Amino acid sequence: MRIFAAALSALVAAALVPDPATAADATKKSVPYYASISASRARMRTGPARTYPASWLYQRQDLPIKVVAIFKEWRKVADPDGTEGWMQANLLSGTRTAIVHGAGPVEMREKPVSSAKLLWRAAPGVVGRLSQCGNGWCRMDVKGQAGFVAVGGLWGVEAGEVLP
Repeated sequence: MRIFAAALSALVAAALVPDPATAADATKKSVPYYASISASRARMRTGPARTYPASWLYQRQDLPIKVVAIFKEWRKVADPDGTEGWMQANLLSGTRTAIVHGAGPVEMREKPVSSAKLLWRAAPGVVGRLSQCGNGWCRMDVKGQAGFVAVGGLWGVEAGEVLP
């Protein structure tokens, strides 16, 4: 009976200890990197725990953020205005989005060249999902209206970045 109890306690202890490989997978991205808010309501906190006070409440799902530090299940993030704080990793998504920034709208074109047919214009503050980024252009989808946008008018993607 003692052997069974010892084996059972060893199994329980092994189940409670996180696998180092799994923990490493959760934090394998090197900072900084872009992500987006996956929750409809997400609190930014002043430190990496729920005991820290909330400094902002974001109510804009898909808002792009930049992850600048990692601590356990917390991510230190910067929003498009440069405000920094901590969010739980489960409130974030790897879905790439961008927000139109600057004084005027950006042009969404049929192809990733400035001479291509103009399809839409997106005003500052509009958020869309990104794909097909390369050579200074990204395909941006704003609720089904899609076109190629020069990355200079976006926050949430770097000029030389390539996305599938």
